[in-house]
Amino acid sequence: MNKEKIIEAGKIAKEVREWIKPQIKKDMPLLEIAELIENKISEINPNAKPAFPTNLSINEIAAHYTPTHDDKTLAQGLLKVDFGVHIDGWCSDQAFSIDLENSEENKKLIETSEKALKKAIETINPNITTSQIGKAIQDEISSQNFQPITNLTGHQIDEYDLHAGLSIPNYNNNSTEEITSPGLYAIEPFATLNSASGKIKEGTPSGIYQLQDSKNIRSPLAREVLEYILEEYYTLPFCSRWLIKKFGTKAILALKQLEQNGNLHQYPQLIETTNSKVAQSEHTVFIDEKGEKIITTK
Repeated sequence: MNKEKIIEAGKIAKEVREWIKPQIKKDMPLLEIAELIENKISEINPNAKPAFPTNLSINEIAAHYTPTHDDKTLAQGLLKVDFGVHIDGWCSDQAFSIDLENSEENKKLIETSEKALKKAIETINPNITTSQIGKAIQDEISSQNFQPITNLTGHQIDEYDLHAGLSIPNYNNNSTEEITSPGLYAIEPFATLNSASGKIKEGTPSGIYQLQDSKNIRSPLAREVLEYILEEYYTLPFCSRWLIKKFGTKAILALKQLEQNGNLHQYPQLIETTNSKVAQSEHTVFIDEKGEKIITTK
C-alpha cells in the first residue's frame, strides 16, 4: 500500500471539508456544493481527483444522491455531505452531516453519529473483529435512543477499489473477520430515529456508475465514452454529470447503451424504509505495517 499517497489524499479531504463546511447554507443549490468540492480537490493538488461523485443526501436519503448536470435541488433539512479524494487510485473517504433547519432532533442525530464514529475509531486495531467495531457503534447510538442503519456498512479500501474485502458493520453482526495491517478502512456510522426501521431500501437510479466489464459495444459513441471511462476513472465510481461536461448531453445515451450492454452498474439511491431522517459521519483509518493507526481524514 502506498502510505504517502493515502495520507496525502486524507489531508486533502480534510482541507476540503474544513473549507466547504461553513459555506453550506440552506437553499444553496446542491449542484453548486458538489462542484465547489470537486473543483477544490484538484485546486489543492493537481494530482488529486474525486474518488467518487460527491453525495449530497437529504433527510431520509441515506446515500447515493449526487446532483445531475441540470439539478435544481436546494440544500435543506438534514444534509449528508460524503466525498472522497484519490491519488493514483489510493483513496480517502469521509462524510459529515449538517442541520439546515435548526432542529434539535437533527442536531442530536448528528452528534450521535459523530460519537459513534469516535467510539469505532477508538475500537479499531489489528486483530479486532469487525463485529466488535459494529458493537461499539451500536452501543453508542442505542445509548442516545437512536438506532443504527444495519444494512449499510463501512468498508475496506484498496487501490482503485473503494469497497474491497472487509465490511465494517454498524451493529454487532457476530462476524469473526478481523482487521489486518496494513489496511485501509472507511468507518461510517449511520444513525436514524428509534421509531424507524433501521434499514435502507433501493430508490431511483442515482446517476452514479461504476465500470464492471470493458467488453466491446457496437455503438461508436458508447465505445468512445467507454474508452474515456477506462482512462479517467477505471474502476472508481463516476457520474453522468461528469461525462456530460466532456461529451455533452449525448453522454446520456451512451451511458444507457453501456448499462444495457453490461459494461456499467448504476447505483440506486438508498432511502430509509420508513422515510425517517438519517445522519452520517465518516473517517478513513489507515493501519500501517507496524499496526499503528492513522486517521487520514482527521
